[in-house]
Amino acid sequence: MTLVTDLTSRRAATEAPLIDPLADRWSPRAFDPAAVVDTETLRTIFEAARWAPSANNTQPWRFIVARRGTEAFTTIHNALAGFNQAWADSAAVLIVNVAETSDAEGRPRPWARYDLGQAVAHMTVQAQHEGLHTHQMGGFDAAAIHDAFGLPENQEVVSITTVGALGNIDALPDVLREREVAPRERKALDEFVIVGA
Repeated sequence: MTLVTDLTSRRAATEAPLIDPLADRWSPRAFDPAAVVDTETLRTIFEAARWAPSANNTQPWRFIVARRGTEAFTTIHNALAGFNQAWADSAAVLIVNVAETSDAEGRPRPWARYDLGQAVAHMTVQAQHEGLHTHQMGGFDAAAIHDAFGLPENQEVVSITTVGALGNIDALPDVLREREVAPRERKALDEFVIVGA
């Protein structure tokens, strides 16, 4: 196994050509604890999410945005599972991704989580284009975040995205440092593309 030594370029070895932000995107855990994401760049990232497709154009996504050093950031960080707490505090921004699972009249929005995922994917690709990195997290106490921010019943905390600039991997615990430099792997296309007869 060959370890990756140039973390600034972890370009995917793709089976077909991709646009640069997709081929270059990866999920680091080593973020620069001094880096700041300016307001205009954050707006650009969320503008990408805004234009994601959604069922009936309902746009059932909501985002809680917390910059490092704020009370909101601390609240979100405290709700993370320990293995995520070990590195996420260095990110410039934590974003809680929320799906609005029913409308104001209580009618279900069965595709809300899917639509949220598309919005987060758009946001992630735009962040990569802006020279930032993101990492999606599922290890957290959703109920604690839901309660802390007073979200209504129809809003579900689905995931958390870290956003920031690439940092020094030597700041990571050994086990996470090893994962940071491990080769990037994906299933082959023929393992998940189902072709109808």
